[in-house]
Amino acid sequence: MKFPTFMRMKGLPLNLNMYEADETLTNKHFQEFKMSELDRIHLPESMGPFTNLSPLSTKEFVVDDNRGAVSTSPYLEIDGTDFYLSVKGVGSTTNPFSHQLLGRAEICNLLKDSKLKDRIVDSEERAPRYITGELWLRGSPYGGQGLQHATTSMKVSEMADLTSIHGFRVAPVVKIAFLPESLEIEIKKIFWYRRFRGRMVQEARLVPSNVRIYFHSGSTIGGNISSIFDLFGIDENDKALGFLENFVKSGIAFLTLFARSLKSNEDGTFSGLDFSDVWLDKDAVLAPDGTIYFVDLEGLEWITIGREKVREKIDDQIYRSLYEFIYAYEQIERERSARFGEVMDRKVQFEHLLREALKDDEVVQLAREGESLELIVGNILGEQSVIGKFPIIDW
Repeated sequence: MKFPTFMRMKGLPLNLNMYEADETLTNKHFQEFKMSELDRIHLPESMGPFTNLSPLSTKEFVVDDNRGAVSTSPYLEIDGTDFYLSVKGVGSTTNPFSHQLLGRAEICNLLKDSKLKDRIVDSEERAPRYITGELWLRGSPYGGQGLQHATTSMKVSEMADLTSIHGFRVAPVVKIAFLPESLEIEIKKIFWYRRFRGRMVQEARLVPSNVRIYFHSGSTIGGNISSIFDLFGIDENDKALGFLENFVKSGIAFLTLFARSLKSNEDGTFSGLDFSDVWLDKDAVLAPDGTIYFVDLEGLEWITIGREKVREKIDDQIYRSLYEFIYAYEQIERERSARFGEVMDRKVQFEHLLREALKDDEVVQLAREGESLELIVGNILGEQSVIGKFPIIDW
């Protein structure tokens, strides 16, 4: 089955000026790639008054989420999938404490530096988008990205085999670019209550699209599934079924991340990855073939628990995102049925897709237990004592 190999990203246009970064950190899996053009920071034109550096060039993006941007054309192909450059930390357009636009009048009201105020006022009127020095989300400045969060994202990326942690698919962080210190000093003069005191950086990530499940994008499964079918070129029933199968395969992997990252400790406890303040409905994107890629890796954290708590954690992680997964699955299946006229029994269809999606899965298997179809959740260690069971369909 062949899906489109080139897709022009859709969204609100955003041109970003590129400047030399102070320094960059490169994902160990991507050091052999020639990516010197990613040793840059990307700033909107409204940030021009904050630096005396001259931009090297300008690149076309589309807006992604509150503080991100995605290139309009593919940047790199990995295993047959086109990936686009995503930059996290390019500024926000919205006041953090209201729904009003964050314009230069409010920025100037926050500043005590009269010279910086004058440069902003005297600059040409631009569409406002600002990185600020307000401490936000503990480890990041509002509109920007902090080194603490970016480092967490990089560590998770380096755990993956490019884009996969035993089936859990990630949008890899390729580089961390440090903002020039002279620019950072000026940005930190903008804050409402608390000043961010860490280093400011940007993440250069690779994403297969900017289509999310329900929130943080103009294109979502929950909001406009019909246009997503058109965008991804799903024009035949077989393509739609293939899309669903990939969605189910990667979705089950998302629900079982802890088991896919499980490590045994010398004291009898187990460690694995868990979700902090991140969610399937807003922090993952879809590839054109239906595969879910998790994007906001800074929200993943290592936890350590006793053997007696592992099965409980497996259940908790499934329940945490199960509704979002099934909801999105239903939207895709309804669109498939409406477009191609192939109406199937809901449970029969879901069981068939589960069996096809999981037949080669290294962690999850299926088994009938009475009137239930169960997920048998193993782990990458082959540890029999912590295998979990979860009923996914009741008959």
